[in-house]
Amino acid sequence: MKLIYQQLIGFFAVIATVLILLGLSFGRMTRDMVYQTNWTSLEKYANSLIEQSVKISGQNGERVTFDSEALLNSEVLLRNQSVHFTIFNGSNAPVFPNNVYISKINQTDWKKLQQGDIVKKVSDRQIKMANGQNEPAMTDVLKPYFYTDGHHKRHLVAVVKVGTFISNINANISRINSNLGKALLVASLVALLIAYGVSRYLTLRLNRLRQATKKVAQGDYSVRLDNAGRDEIDDLANDFNNMARSLQDSEEEIERQEERRRAFMADAAHEMRTPLTTINGLLEGLAYDAIPEESKAHSVELMRSETKRLIRLVNENLDYEKIRNNQIKLVKQEFNAVEVLRNVTEQLQSKAADKNDRLLLHAAQDIVVWADYDRFVQVIFNIVQNAVQFTQDGEIDIVAQRGFEESIFKISDTGIGMSEDQLANIWERYYKADPSRTSTKYGESGLGLAIVHQLVLMHHGKIEVTSKLGVGTTFTIIFPDRVD
Repeated sequence: MKLIYQQLIGFFAVIATVLILLGLSFGRMTRDMVYQTNWTSLEKYANSLIEQSVKISGQNGERVTFDSEALLNSEVLLRNQSVHFTIFNGSNAPVFPNNVYISKINQTDWKKLQQGDIVKKVSDRQIKMANGQNEPAMTDVLKPYFYTDGHHKRHLVAVVKVGTFISNINANISRINSNLGKALLVASLVALLIAYGVSRYLTLRLNRLRQATKKVAQGDYSVRLDNAGRDEIDDLANDFNNMARSLQDSEEEIERQEERRRAFMADAAHEMRTPLTTINGLLEGLAYDAIPEESKAHSVELMRSETKRLIRLVNENLDYEKIRNNQIKLVKQEFNAVEVLRNVTEQLQSKAADKNDRLLLHAAQDIVVWADYDRFVQVIFNIVQNAVQFTQDGEIDIVAQRGFEESIFKISDTGIGMSEDQLANIWERYYKADPSRTSTKYGESGLGLAIVHQLVLMHHGKIEVTSKLGVGTTFTIIFPDRVD
């Protein structure tokens, strides 16, 4: 069953229940109101009858008479209104009408009347009278009347029993209930139309969400839903938008990773093809004796160099993957970083001299760092070597200093520098800021900075780069101290 029909059934069940309860309550209230109104009218008739017909005489009011003519006239008038009355004297004897078959008031009601209470009675079924006839179902009001003598003593002088047929009252109630039923029916139809409108509105909103979900299932992650933030459906739409946005970001990341994978395969093939081609050419030359004797030693040395380059390339790839997958366990310790910086400077002095560069170390005698010794050496060596590779006739400054619960190292050069686009990609594997340098005597592979970045992150440190094209580059590496 569709949701709109389920909602309609639910709304209609609630509306029907409410209307039935209202109808029952209002019907009972209407019945009570009609009876109460009828009893009030009957009391007024009783008062009018007493005022017109009862006469009290004697010194102490001991003589009570009833005006028969006035009662007859009142009987004619009230009969036309379906009202019947009987008058009893203070001894519970019928006075009017003069009918021997009129029964006395029962003792229970008579005691109440003697106490001054008004008795209201409803008979829903016919009563068989003494003459064998059936008295119709009626509702009666029995009201007592007293006379107070000179000694302030009350005397019951008359009781008026005024009644009307139940059928007349029920007819009024039926008309009221009929009108109420029509009103409730109209209200039900109006409520049903409103419920249909509300259900359709909610269903349309859900259908929009359903259509958007279909588009996402088909691969369109750009779809978005309007969200006013009014209710739970808007919250659901907001969650859907977040999901679609996340899927779109994931798709873009997958595409970016796939592009990286293709670039990696191409770069790896290129990096390996060059030394393999060189080695293959030299081997063929040696095999066919095409290389002069005096050049054979150089050829063998070149093949060894290219072989080392291939080994270094493979090792760097394996190292990078181990680092990225957390397969390398760091053994952190405290040591003097200045000693490492001096060793790295000495190792790269010859390479810097080949480029006519100056390596300058600026540090105190003792700078303590908390890191894995071998990996710290690898980080510093790669960055300094990178500075040497991209600096010609310049200066490379290595600065070490202590910060607040951290060690800070800055390596600055006056080399070729990098643009903003290059800065955004330097941590990518096989990325080269200078693509023309596909092969150098130092074995540039494009993996050094990617490895450096991963190693610094494994130390929970930070690495930042600032650079200006044609001016130079500065790397800032921060190693946090041990936290006990």
